[in-house]
Amino acid sequence: MEKIKHHLTDEILMAYSAGTLPEAFNLVVATHISLCDECRAAADSYDALGGAVLEDQEVVTISDGALKATLKLISEMPKDAIKTMHARKPGIFPAPLQDYVGGDADSVEWRSVGMGVKQAVLKTSKEASVRLLYIPAGVAMPDHSHKGKEMTLVLQGAFSDEDGRFARGDIEIADQELHHHPVAEEGEDCICLTATDAPLKFNSLIDRKSTRLNSSH
Repeated sequence: MEKIKHHLTDEILMAYSAGTLPEAFNLVVATHISLCDECRAAADSYDALGGAVLEDQEVVTISDGALKATLKLISEMPKDAIKTMHARKPGIFPAPLQDYVGGDADSVEWRSVGMGVKQAVLKTSKEASVRLLYIPAGVAMPDHSHKGKEMTLVLQGAFSDEDGRFARGDIEIADQELHHHPVAEEGEDCICLTATDAPLKFNSLIDRKSTRLNSSH
């Protein structure tokens, strides 16, 4: 596997440790950290600091100074305080995703959404939705922006867009400011796990017809 270049933010990892993410995003984060040593170590560090306590605190804006002080404290922790053991299973899907769907990619009930693209919507809580996307090599996804947050993890193959190239283990975090046109790389079909908390906004009349990508069914 190529070296992972695109990681989770500290704020997302803190929320994951505190248990405050919607189920859909929680699944994407858990799947990513099962592949990414760097983010897994950070998440384990937040757990060791008692990150779950944050769930009961009032929501406040964290200053840069406070965040840097927290990260410095983590870096000074003894290595044996950081959990590093995570089960790994053979296959395309990492263990958290295999456990969630009950198998690997060959057990997924894919539904066509056009242009060879397929999806499988996974059942989660209503705060956000999560789906598996299968994009044939060389195929471009519709040009779109976002009404909320979108988190996309590559499980197989790679895609490129305005933010760069994303291969297995890389995660792209998009919000209302990102307008992009992802294209699956030639050579291998691309499979992604994608969570959103609001519908996508398609940027052309033709792309607006791709409403099945917004469907939760």
